[in-house]
Amino acid sequence: MINKKVVALVLALSLMPASALAAPPKPTQAQIDAAKKIEAEKKAAAAAAAKKLNSAKTTLRQLSAIATTKRKAYIAAQNDLKAKTKQAEIAMEHLRAAQASVSTGKRTIGKLAVNAYVMGGGFTDLDSLLNSDGPQDLVDRLNTLDALGENNSSALDRFKAAEIVASSAQKAADVARKAQAEATVKVAAAKKAADEAAAMQQEEVDKLQAVQDKLAKELAVAQKTRLTLEQQRQIALLEEANAGRALVTPDQAKIWRDTGFTGRSSTRSTEAMRLTAVEYAKKQVLAKKPYVWGDEGPNAFDCSGLVYAAYRAAGLGWPNWDRLNSSLYWVATKRVPLNEMVPGDLVFYSYKGTVSTIHHIGIYAGDGMMWEAHNKEKDLLFSSIYSVKGLMPYGGRV
Repeated sequence: MINKKVVALVLALSLMPASALAAPPKPTQAQIDAAKKIEAEKKAAAAAAAKKLNSAKTTLRQLSAIATTKRKAYIAAQNDLKAKTKQAEIAMEHLRAAQASVSTGKRTIGKLAVNAYVMGGGFTDLDSLLNSDGPQDLVDRLNTLDALGENNSSALDRFKAAEIVASSAQKAADVARKAQAEATVKVAAAKKAADEAAAMQQEEVDKLQAVQDKLAKELAVAQKTRLTLEQQRQIALLEEANAGRALVTPDQAKIWRDTGFTGRSSTRSTEAMRLTAVEYAKKQVLAKKPYVWGDEGPNAFDCSGLVYAAYRAAGLGWPNWDRLNSSLYWVATKRVPLNEMVPGDLVFYSYKGTVSTIHHIGIYAGDGMMWEAHNKEKDLLFSSIYSVKGLMPYGGRV
């Protein structure tokens, strides 16, 4: 059965960024501590920025509330101005009506004066008695005088009343319009100031939000970096421990039996890629590059580092190709029976015949041979796939 911890590590590595996977496969504890320090600094900066942002947002909410109140006051002032303007218009209509009444009164008085002048300057009650042609003529004259007197008095009263109404209406219209116009200007100024303050605060909030977003991303990267380093160290320590155990484990089989191993259901490489990977590995071996545990080239390699570098040179990169250890490459490749392997397939070695105890990997060259980074004593080799004990019953196709 596949070790659950190994599978978990594969899943974790599948989420790693390419930059993290390019790091040394066995980070030191000092590197991990440094990553933790950076993460803590980013976390503190993000917390400080969040606090500042929350304060700015609180201020923005307060200013927005003030601006909303000012806008409501402005709208109310506008509505009041409309009402006062309507009142002024009504007052002006009263004024026009009063002015018309005054004009009518003036015309009536003028007409009376003209009539008095036409009928004679002495048109009085005494004149009427002295100059009447008889009783009926006297009655007619007196009635006419009464009518003219009443008309004259009524016209004068209307004239005076119209002048009062007109003056009052004019004053009311002017006062109302002036007062409300001034109030509206003040409210408009307050509204503008409130809106500008809210807008400026919004700009500040937007800037702080951008800073917060940036710091949050940096914190996420720092966290991933720290986790990646820790995972890489765990994987590297596992492979190193397995290699050490293999050296002291007796009774290892030449080829382990099949106990139901599974792998990927598909491949990621083409035949051309596999041949390119073989040529890359061959070139490193013929150049007599040294074995350095945990290295992946270009000057030195360990076994899984040579596999990683070979397929990276063949064109496989993140996210389709990761820097793993030997046991994880077994999980991450398609199972191929040993008698069906082609150049470029991978061969694996385990000291107990289980996935979790795989400790070595090579690149199949064909005809039962492989290119491998063997160990510190023998460096890189071209050797038989049966020269190392513990051969797994399947190869792996990338």
